[in-house]
Parts: sequence; structure tokens; C-alpha cells
Amino acid sequence: MAPSKDDRKDDPGPSVKDKELYESLRDEGNSKEKSARIANAAAAQGRSKVGERGGEHGSYDDWTKDELLDRAKEIGIEGRSSMTKDELIEALRNH
Repeated sequence: MAPSKDDRKDDPGPSVKDKELYESLRDEGNSKEKSARIANAAAAQGRSKVGERGGEHGSYDDWTKDELLDRAKEIGIEGRSSMTKDELIEALRNH
């Protein structure tokens, strides 16, 4: 029997290697893409190793708007050209 539409909605699919962590990150409000990236990195390298990586870059508050726009373009944030600096920072932090 094929999974119901509701079951498929909650299942991240076979590409997510640590489904428990993925669901936890989604419950915190992270995007599907970000949750999958973190969950897969944790599955491949271990959760503690992935957790050590944070904090290598300066705060987005210290970046210029042009730098923020370039970064938003790199990762594909839509609507970036009409965003204020604060909106860009928010979008980058929540991507």
C-alpha cells in the first residue's frame, strides 16, 4: 500500500540520513533545506563535530548591504533585491 499524502508530507525522504535530527530542526522552525543539510552533515561526521563548526564568520550585522546581497544570491534567496539590510540579515540567518 502506498503511503498516504499526509505520511509523505512529514517524511523528509531517503536523502535525509538523520531523520530524528531533521525533525527536531524543523520543529525549531528551520527550513527544510537547512534542516536536511545539518542532519546529513551530522550523520556523516557526527553531531558533536558539526556543532563545533559554528561561529567562524563575523556577524552579518558587520557586513555591507552589497556583501549581504551577494551572499543571498549565492544561496538563492528570492526577493533579495527589494529587501532592506535587516531583512537580508534575517533571511540569511533563517535560510
